[in-house]
Amino acid sequence: MINTTFGIGVRRFLCTTLSLIILPAACLKSRAQHKYLLTVEAFAQQVKQYHPVAKQADLLTEKAKADLLTARGAFDPVIDAASAAKTLDGTNYYRYTNPEIKLPTGIGVSIKGGYEKSSGQYISPERTRGVASYLGMEIPLLNGLLTDRKRTTLQQAKIYLRQSEQERLATINDLLFNAYTAYWEWTGAWYTYQIYSGNVNVAAKRARLVNIAFMNGDRAMADTIEAWAQLQNMRLLQNEAMLELTRKKLELSAYLWTAGEEPYLLPDDYIPDTLRFTGPIMLPDTSALLAQTISAHPALQITRYKVSALETERKLKLQNFLPAVTLQANLLSKDYYQFKGMSSYYLENNYKLGVNVKVPLLWRQNRGEYRNVLLKIRDNNLELDNKLWDLQNKIRKYYNEAIQLQGQLQAAREMNKAYDFLLRNEELKLQQGESSLFLINARENKTLEMQQKVVELQVKYRKAAYGIQWSAGMMAAQ
Repeated sequence: MINTTFGIGVRRFLCTTLSLIILPAACLKSRAQHKYLLTVEAFAQQVKQYHPVAKQADLLTEKAKADLLTARGAFDPVIDAASAAKTLDGTNYYRYTNPEIKLPTGIGVSIKGGYEKSSGQYISPERTRGVASYLGMEIPLLNGLLTDRKRTTLQQAKIYLRQSEQERLATINDLLFNAYTAYWEWTGAWYTYQIYSGNVNVAAKRARLVNIAFMNGDRAMADTIEAWAQLQNMRLLQNEAMLELTRKKLELSAYLWTAGEEPYLLPDDYIPDTLRFTGPIMLPDTSALLAQTISAHPALQITRYKVSALETERKLKLQNFLPAVTLQANLLSKDYYQFKGMSSYYLENNYKLGVNVKVPLLWRQNRGEYRNVLLKIRDNNLELDNKLWDLQNKIRKYYNEAIQLQGQLQAAREMNKAYDFLLRNEELKLQQGESSLFLINARENKTLEMQQKVVELQVKYRKAAYGIQWSAGMMAAQ
């Protein structure tokens, strides 16, 4: 009689204790909360518009445009005016005034015009007393005839402008790939948390039913402990999933910026696009993708433009081996631009000519600069070959990885269905008294493990599929 009373007391104590543990999870009413869907397209568009790295990429093109404007400034017309005077002991030695306008052209010839006004008792013999106007040009005959530093700089600025656009695309391509990776990892973490939350509810319901059966004397005390241990295990896994979800949400928030250039954390009421997460992906044709990569990948285009800029530099350095011969020819006129009767007699008797010749003796500077440019071109060509092979292998790697993951994902889904069927069958057998909670928990843990495996494979599959586009440099064009 004493043993029976003691057993009943222990049973009531255990029931009360287990109820306090189980009921909070089983009896909480779910509150309706409006959820907002963050699609992958909307997320990518926001990253492209507002992320600082994307805006920095736009600045690359703006900087190149500014450099091009600077290079064109070398061909701007220039007005130059010089004046000098000397007076000593009341004697006007000289007074010179020489305003001039100079117009550089794109073919290396500079056109200039102006006048000289000279007065005084001791003016230089090479000057004309009074006013003399002139109109002439400077022509490089050898070095500088085909190209010069100003024209080379302008050509390079135009090349750098096109190169900056490719650098912008390459930056956006890398940024979007990292952003997509963060999005799908957040989606996988959210999906995993939902799975564990569902299993917590199932484990709580099962523990409550086992507790009731134990109170009625239909279940042993070990069954209640088994149910309680499974519930605690599910809660632990749920907490770990919540921690991982929080971490992935913070990583995703690194790509969230407002139009006012302010970062913000992803609100809790936003959920990922689960239909896209579980849906199929059309993989591109690798042959066409490899061909497109060769011709249009931003990283390859950047190196090609570098080679083009170096080629213009090579032509300039090669021309520097020629002697620098500059012809200066001016047509003169007395007073202010009275060029009357442009006859041969007038031209033969009203001109000013000059020739400047400069020839290095050893050419060591020119040879060193030319050799350096050739080495840079060789270096960039080798870099281009290496980048091309590396990108092609990356495309093949991600494509093969996606194909393998596609097969693994299909197999994992089939296995998940099989484990779920075995779990349901074991639950049915338990209701008929032919199974135990130990087997139920074992089946449930295996099913949960496979569900988590499916989610992991889905994340890897999408990362591999997006890796194909990233390797081909196609993300910025989307």
